[in-house]
Amino acid sequence: MPFTAAQSIMAANRPGRPGADGVLVADELLTPGAPPIPCPAAVLLAGELRRRGVPPVRGRLRADSAPGRGDNGLTLCAVLPGRDGPSGLGLAAAGQDDGVPPDVVTAAGSAMASCLSAAGPRTVLLASPRSFCAGVERAIEIVERVLDQRGAPVYVRKQIVHNSHVVRGLEQRGAVFVDELDAVPDGATVVFSAHGVSPAVHAQAAHKGLDVIDATCPLVTKVHAEARRFAARGDTVVLIGHEGHEEVEGTLGEAPARTVLVQNADEVAGLEVEDPERVSYLTQTTLAVDETAEVVDALRERFPALRGPVSDDICYATTNRQHALSAIAGESDLVLVVGSGNSSNSARLVELARRAGTEAHLVDDAGDIEAGWLAGAGVVGLTAGASAPPRLVSAVIAALGGLGPVTVTEREITRETVHFALPSAVARR
Repeated sequence: MPFTAAQSIMAANRPGRPGADGVLVADELLTPGAPPIPCPAAVLLAGELRRRGVPPVRGRLRADSAPGRGDNGLTLCAVLPGRDGPSGLGLAAAGQDDGVPPDVVTAAGSAMASCLSAAGPRTVLLASPRSFCAGVERAIEIVERVLDQRGAPVYVRKQIVHNSHVVRGLEQRGAVFVDELDAVPDGATVVFSAHGVSPAVHAQAAHKGLDVIDATCPLVTKVHAEARRFAARGDTVVLIGHEGHEEVEGTLGEAPARTVLVQNADEVAGLEVEDPERVSYLTQTTLAVDETAEVVDALRERFPALRGPVSDDICYATTNRQHALSAIAGESDLVLVVGSGNSSNSARLVELARRAGTEAHLVDDAGDIEAGWLAGAGVVGLTAGASAPPRLVSAVIAALGGLGPVTVTEREITRETVHFALPSAVARR
């Protein structure tokens, strides 16, 4: 049975199919006597439906399905020409029959139309480096090894890294994420996240007799040591960072009586210090390089004797990802940054692209991509924050491929070879 773009077919509402208030979005189209046709853009179509308030159901659909009398269901099928044969956009809530609410029919048609408007060939400029950094890989491996060696449950204070997919995957293996140590049973094993904790948290863990395994990124540990050293020599320590971020809270806790937080250059003007001749600065490791430089310049203008760390606190991975994105943002019609909403370094990438004049959006995964962003975007810049798994980037490229042929061009500005050793508690065999 041949299919053309936007062709509609009726499908029976058999078991496993959506009811009158749901919509089937097929990952594969099964046609008689022919190989299955994949629908890689189904995730985009499902996202469009969710944003319209219609719950999608993912699965396979047989092209020769026919509705029986009284069946509820609506199926739209769009199969687009791909580089190596037909490629399915997806199958959405189906042909109208008894009991299908008009608003569902309208939403399904709108969702499909939106995806079809974004169909066509495009180029993906892939920034490199992207995705996991050495500190993130180390933190995740620590939790995985503790689970393997000691079994579930293993408690983790805060998210081990700021990515919802990573957290869900570890939860499925038996990790229990808690906001505070009060939720951890006395004597249990607890892992501290990659963002670091204050001395007060370490003290509370000792009081509860917890077996602590510290997954703090070594680059964050470096900032903590600098905070203690600068405060010990009598300086006011100005920490440049975002209020409420876990890394900032941990660093502030190292010398709370001598540390002040500044979030932007405007806040420098009102800053009061004990001795203008004894001021040092530190930075959160995941900030935008250019914006941080503005704050440091403002501090140096206000306090000419300002001192800072011997080497930049902004981590190599954050810097590399920003430089890699800068290399492609100007050539892109649209930039997509894969990362969770609470990922600071991912958010900075979006801001960087927008400052370059390019439309940019943060997406947790391919399902967050809105088809309207893609309409008219022949060149898409793609990167991922340091806490986003590489597989999510691959999934975005696959989804875009469901809308038409995709040419992927990778731009590598440097190759990262950094590796951090694991704590001895989990390195033992």
